[in-house]
Amino acid sequence: MLSHTVLKRMEQLPKLSIAGKRVNGLFSLMKCDLLWEQAYERIARNQGSLTPGVDGETFDGFSPERFHRLMSQVFSGTYCPLPVRRVYIPKANGKLRPLGIPTVNDRLVQEVVRSILERIYEPVFSEHSHGFRPGHSCHTALDAVRGVWTGVKWLVEVDVVGFFDNIDHEVLLKLLAKRIDDEKFIGLVRGMLKAGYLDDWQVRESFSGTPQGGIVSPLLANVYLHELDEFMEGYRQRFDQGVQRSVPAEYWRLSANMQYRWKKVRRLRSEGKADDPAVDQALREIEQIGERRASLRARDPFDPNFRRLRFVRYADDFLIGVIGSKDEAREVMAAVRTFLIECLHLEASEEKSRIAKASDGVRFLGYDVHTHTQRRTGKVVRDGRVFRPRMPSDIMQLSVPWDKVAQFCATKGYGNWSAYVSQHRPRLLHCSDVEIVMAYNAELRGFANYYALAWDVKKKLNKLSHIWRASLGRTLANKHKCSVMQVFNRLRCGTDYQVSYRVKGETKTAKLWKSTELMVGEIRYGTIDVVPATAMWSLNRTEFVERLNANQCELCGAEDKACEVHHVRKMADMKVAPLGRKMISARTRKRIVLCKPCHVDLHAGRLPDRRQLQL
Repeated sequence: MLSHTVLKRMEQLPKLSIAGKRVNGLFSLMKCDLLWEQAYERIARNQGSLTPGVDGETFDGFSPERFHRLMSQVFSGTYCPLPVRRVYIPKANGKLRPLGIPTVNDRLVQEVVRSILERIYEPVFSEHSHGFRPGHSCHTALDAVRGVWTGVKWLVEVDVVGFFDNIDHEVLLKLLAKRIDDEKFIGLVRGMLKAGYLDDWQVRESFSGTPQGGIVSPLLANVYLHELDEFMEGYRQRFDQGVQRSVPAEYWRLSANMQYRWKKVRRLRSEGKADDPAVDQALREIEQIGERRASLRARDPFDPNFRRLRFVRYADDFLIGVIGSKDEAREVMAAVRTFLIECLHLEASEEKSRIAKASDGVRFLGYDVHTHTQRRTGKVVRDGRVFRPRMPSDIMQLSVPWDKVAQFCATKGYGNWSAYVSQHRPRLLHCSDVEIVMAYNAELRGFANYYALAWDVKKKLNKLSHIWRASLGRTLANKHKCSVMQVFNRLRCGTDYQVSYRVKGETKTAKLWKSTELMVGEIRYGTIDVVPATAMWSLNRTEFVERLNANQCELCGAEDKACEVHHVRKMADMKVAPLGRKMISARTRKRIVLCKPCHVDLHAGRLPDRRQLQL
C-alpha cells in the first residue's frame, strides 16, 4: 500500500471512530512499510531496545530484510507471538511488580498495532482519563482535581485488585469488536494476549491480563476501563441535582434586616437628614448584623437538593469526589463495585477502597489531596464601600507528603533527613564538576517540577534543598580534597553558585538550581532539563531511516553488502568494562549502520584501529 494512501486512511480513522462507525481494513493497512519503519524508530531509540526477550535477541543487528521476513509472517498467518519474559521490579510499598518483556519481533508488531488503535480510540476516550495518553499526564489529572472539585465533601478511593493481571480477554476482545470490524486484526491482538509468559524458566499460559511492560498493554487497559468512564459519566448525569445550593434561613433573615436598614438610611439621606441620630443608629445595627451574618455560610453545604459527582482516572488509579451525604457516597461506591464485578469481571479491594472525609484527604498520584477553607483576606472597595470578600469554602488543595520528601532524600543519597546531616556521593567522583552540578540539578528540579502543583512545595523543599546543597558541596570537596567552604567560595557568583566550562573555546556556566526558579501551580512541559545531563547523540528519525535504507556501511563505506544496525551497549551491560570505556559508552551515539562483515568484526574485536576510532 502506498504511503500517501496509508496516511490518508490513518487520517480517516479518528473521524470514523467519532461518528460511531466500526472500522475495517486495519489488517491490510499494516502492509505499509512506513508504519513498520516508524514503529522501529519509536522503539529503537528507547532505552529498553537492548533488553532481550525470551529468545535473547535485541535490536542490535536489525536489518531491512528482517522487517520483510516479519511482515510476511504476519500477513501469511505464520506469525506466532512468543511468551514474554517475566521480571520483577520493586514497588514503593516494598512488594514486587511483575513486568513482561516481549521479544524484538513482538515489540515491533505491538507498536504497529498500538499506532493504529491509538488513532481509533484516542478521539473517543473520556476527558476524565489521563493515563498513558498523548497530551495527558499525572499533572493534568491533578490539575483537573484542583480546578473543579471545590465543595467536595467526600472522597471515594477505588482500588482494583491486580488490574493488569485480571483483565478478562474475552471481554476486552468484545470491546474491541464494538469499534473494529476486522477479524484478522482482532485475531492478532488475541494472539498477543494468549502468548503466555516465561517465569522461573517455566512457560505458563495467559488466561487473563495484559503484561505490564508490553507496548500495547497501556492502550488496551484504557480501552477496557473506558467502559468504567462511560458508566461514571452516565451515573454523574443521573446523580447531579440542583443549580446551586440553597441559602440558609438565618442568612436570609439577617440579609433582609440589613437591607431594611440600608433603605432607611438612604431615605433619610435623600430627605436631607443625614445628621439625624437614626442614621448613626441604623449604621451601627447594620455593622452588628453584618458581623453575625459573616459568621454564617452563605450557602447550605449540606443542601439535600444539591448534589454533584466528580471523577478522575489515571490508568487504574481512580478517585471520585461527592458533593452530598456520606450515604450517597456509599451508594456511589457500591454502584462502582457492582459494575466492576458484573461488566468488567474485576474486583475492588476491600482494604484499600474507602470513603474519606474531604478535609482529611487521600493520597492520589503521590500528592495529598484534601479540602481547605480559607479565611477572609484583603479588602475590596465597591461603590464607595470597603469590605472583606467571602472566600470560597472547601477549596481542593494539593500538598507534598513529608514522607515522599524524606524518601527522595534517602533514595538519592543526600544524607540523613531526620538528623539533618548531609553526605557525599562516591559514585559521582569520576564525573566532571559540571556533570556533578547538572546531575544534582536534574534530580531536585525533576522532583520539584513534579510537585509544582502543590501549594506548599517550596515550604517542603526548604529543608531538602539545604541537605541537597550540602551533599553537593561534600561531593565536590571529596573529589578535590578540600573543604566544603572552599568549594562554595569557588562556586559563588553573587547570590548564585555556578561552575564554568568551555565548549569550542567559549566559556559557559552551569548554575546551581534554586527553588526561586520554580513556578508554583503551573504545568511546565519540556523545561525540566534545559541542558542535558549527558552528551548522548540523538538522531532524527527520517535521517536514520534514510541511512538504513541507503544500504551503506558507515565504517567501510561498502554499498554492495547487506547492512544491519549496531546498538551501542549501555553502561549497565558493561559490568566488567573499565571505567574509561564506560564513560566512552555513555557518550557514544546509540545506533550505527554497519555491513555484516564489519558488524561481526566489531563484536569479535577485530576492527582495525582506524575504524575503531571512527566508531
